[in-house]
Amino acid sequence: MNRILITAILALVPASAFAQSTEMMSNDTGSMGTMGSMMMMPTGTIPASEPGQGAFAAIGEIVAALQADPNTDWSMVSIDTLREHLRDMNVVTIDANVVTEYIDGGVRFTITGAPAVFPSIQRMALGHAAFMQGVNGWQYEAVKQADGAVLSIVVPEADLAQLKGLGFFGMLASGMHHQPHHWAMASGQMPGG
Repeated sequence: MNRILITAILALVPASAFAQSTEMMSNDTGSMGTMGSMMMMPTGTIPASEPGQGAFAAIGEIVAALQADPNTDWSMVSIDTLREHLRDMNVVTIDANVVTEYIDGGVRFTITGAPAVFPSIQRMALGHAAFMQGVNGWQYEAVKQADGAVLSIVVPEADLAQLKGLGFFGMLASGMHHQPHHWAMASGQMPGG
């Protein structure tokens, strides 16, 4: 799926963008270095499609789409905002600790971590709750606490087993809401969170 999406986005990037990139890769003698030669290879001849790191790939995907759109309002664009959100996602996924408590009709997650992780936990928990509130009938309540956040989710009875199975991290990752969220954040349509 990622390869198809990246290929589709790259197809939208004007050929002139690739030509400029290859021009910049030439050395003083006018000959192309290895990178320049690779950039001139026809699509499909390079055996790799992933740039090597998830956050870098997400940023690259957004940048390619913004550059391909002649109506992009560059005064509204903030790739730095998207980068900070992607950093929060990474920090929370890797460094947060979660205690799960089953409540009537749902789950309460107490998310904590080291002091450097607190702000990321708070932004992710509160931002996710606000963004996903009411989707599929799921009700979110997020509250900051000194060492992180508490996120309570109450769902329709038919979804309770799913929520319990997903846990905190699966719940954060489920659905296809991240891509539109990241697009809105980077293109200036909404603040970070």
